[in-house]
Parts: sequence; structure tokens; C-alpha cells
Amino acid sequence: MRELFENSQQPERAVLVCVDFGEFDPDLSLDELEELARTAGAEVIGRMVQKRDKPDNATFIGSGKLEELKDFCEANEADLLIVDDELTPSQLRNIEDAVDVRVVDRTTLILDIFAARAKSGEGKLQVELAQLKYSLPRLTGKGTSLSRLGGGIGTRGPGETKLESDRRHIRRRIAALEEQLAALEKRRGSLRTRRAKDGIQTVAIVGYTNAGKSTLMNTLTQAGVLAEDKLFATLDPTSRGLDLPDGRRVMLIDTVGLIRRLPHHLVEAFKSTLEEAVDATVILNVCDASSPECAEHLRVTSDLLAELNCLNKPILSVMNKCDLVPSIADLPTLGRSVMISAKTGEGLDRLLDAIVQELPQTRRQVKLLLPYSESAAAARFRTEGKVLSEDYTPDGVLLEVIAELRLLDEYKQYMTD
Repeated sequence: MRELFENSQQPERAVLVCVDFGEFDPDLSLDELEELARTAGAEVIGRMVQKRDKPDNATFIGSGKLEELKDFCEANEADLLIVDDELTPSQLRNIEDAVDVRVVDRTTLILDIFAARAKSGEGKLQVELAQLKYSLPRLTGKGTSLSRLGGGIGTRGPGETKLESDRRHIRRRIAALEEQLAALEKRRGSLRTRRAKDGIQTVAIVGYTNAGKSTLMNTLTQAGVLAEDKLFATLDPTSRGLDLPDGRRVMLIDTVGLIRRLPHHLVEAFKSTLEEAVDATVILNVCDASSPECAEHLRVTSDLLAELNCLNKPILSVMNKCDLVPSIADLPTLGRSVMISAKTGEGLDRLLDAIVQELPQTRRQVKLLLPYSESAAAARFRTEGKVLSEDYTPDGVLLEVIAELRLLDEYKQYMTD
């Protein structure tokens, strides 16, 4: 008789560590770090906050707190230590040696989540590039024990160490990834140029992670994008057509979510994705109105838009989840604001009207009396514009339409007003 056992992987038991330098609220930062840990699949069993003027060069938190942390990890059988900052290679190694628990910093945690969430080919390339750039200065080797020796006069000696070989391979891979991403960025630029040539206007959705961008995208366009109550639930950009009340059709583009202290490796890797906002006609800055850090989230998004030189574009502050807010009187805004609930659909009609008002006025509502010989023109107005009314008279078809100015200019002799 054979006995069968089911292997079940238990979530890693993690302890969160934050050093308060007075630059931000440590409790709110740890709340966000706990959400990141939960998204990565860890179970948080404890927190520790250390107040210091500056980080300790050797252990980041100081030797006293390190002993306290070691005792807590041993007593609670912790598997993982997550530090709410970016550690140097020596700090990472010293903490692991002292606590005897695997240590990751905030950047490594975010990179791990991005690696798990990336689905498209470009997204995977961007994540791999960010991981390699982060890991390059953190490689450790075995000295000359795995050295590759040469043969012949002038090549004797320690030769190339395993560490140097690894660094060379990583640099070569980084160069290859940057070349592939440059080609993809060129293709993305060609698509943007084509859209502009065809007169397609775009609306970009930006905002803090878990603010409801994917839910809004699904509600407006039935895009079927993954929407979960997790940070960075969706990573790859999505584009869908959106029909507006005035008959226009625009391209709605969802972008990667933002987070405070986003690792600069990720900002560089995902710059081409975020640049969709640069060429957008209108930007929707989606914010979670129910979050106590609503103002901080708007500031993070505003800083990135300023970095991309997008603040001169029409920006709509879309205050999502307003059904969870008792009062909206004191909510901060960035530019014009619209209160909505992407989940219930409340306020979406106001949002669409606001998008119409922010778009360049390339359409006009007119009445035309088209003779029956111009039936092809009537068909064009039905397909390329929006027909509000249609009456058949002895002199021809009387249409009230909303259409592009270029189309109206072709048939201006038939306008009645």
C-alpha cells in the first residue's frame, strides 16, 4: 500500500521593519508595505519601528534593535525580514548574518511583485532589466576559488573570477534587453504617430496603485482587465476604444500603477509605458477618495506627470470610491475633479461629459438638408458622426448631426443653420 501526501506551501511568515527618519509617517508606510507583502504572498506576523536621525552604515537599524529583532524572529519562527527601504549590499549581508533570517528590502519586494504580474513580452523584458540593474552591484563571489585561468605566456595568474564573469554576463544581458526595449519603444512611437495622423485622440488613465484604474477601464469599455484588491494587480498597459456622448470615439489607455518611493530602476524600465501619458490628449488621474492618504497619492502622481512634462495637458482628477466617503467636501484635487464610483457606476456619465469638454472641440452640431442624390453623404454622417434626428422632406433628407469639422466642411453648402 502506498500513502499519498499532499504538499501544501505555507505562506512565508514575515516581519516588517521601518526606520523613521522624520520624512514620512512610519505607520502609514508600514501599512503600505504590509499590502505589498500580502500581494507577494507573505503573512505578516509583526512590525518594528526604529527612530533614528540617519541609517546605521553597517546594519541600517543599529546593533541594539538588531538583537531585539533577532529574539523576536526566533520566538515567532519568522521566515522573512522585509525592510521598508533600499539597503546597501553590506547592510543586507550584515542583517542576515545577525538575525539568521532571509532579508529583502522594499525594492526587492516590488520587483518580485512586478515579475509575478508581468504577462506581456514587453512587461517581462522591463522587469528583467530592472532586476538585473538592481542586482548588478549586489553580486557576491567566491574570490579566486572559481577563477578562469588562461593558457600561455602572459595569461597566468588569478584570471577572471566567477564574480567578474557573472558581472560581464549581466552587463551583456542588460545591453541586449535595452536594445530590445528600444526597438519596442520605436514601434510604440510609430503607433502613436499613426494615431495622431488618423486623428485618433487618446485618454490616459494614471494614478496610484489599487486606486481602481482597472475597474474603471472594465466598466467603461468591458476590457476584461484583471481587477483585484491588491497592489499592482495589473501591470501591462491596455488600450480600448471608448464611445463618448457626443459620438466621438477615443482610445482609452490604462497605465501601470504608481507608488511612493518607486525604485528608480523600475521608473527607467517602464518609462516607455508611462510615456503613453505624454502623447495623451486628456489625462485621468484616478485616486482612491476613501484613502486617508488621498492627498499624498495625488502628489505622487503629480510629481511623475511633472517629470514627464505633462502638467500642461488637461488633467481630470477622478476621485474614485466616493460611495465609501461620508463627505467629499474636503477632498483634495489636482485640476478639475469628478466624483465617481467605478464599482457602482455612480458619476460615470459626469465623467464622460467632462472628457468631452476637455477634448479639443473638433465637432459641431448642425442641421443639413441633403438632396436625395446625396444618399452617400447621409450614409457617411451615420457612420462617421452621430445623427440626432432624421426627417424626409420633399426637398431631401433633413439631418441634425454632430460631426467632425472636416466632414462638415465637405457639405457646408447643405447646412441650414
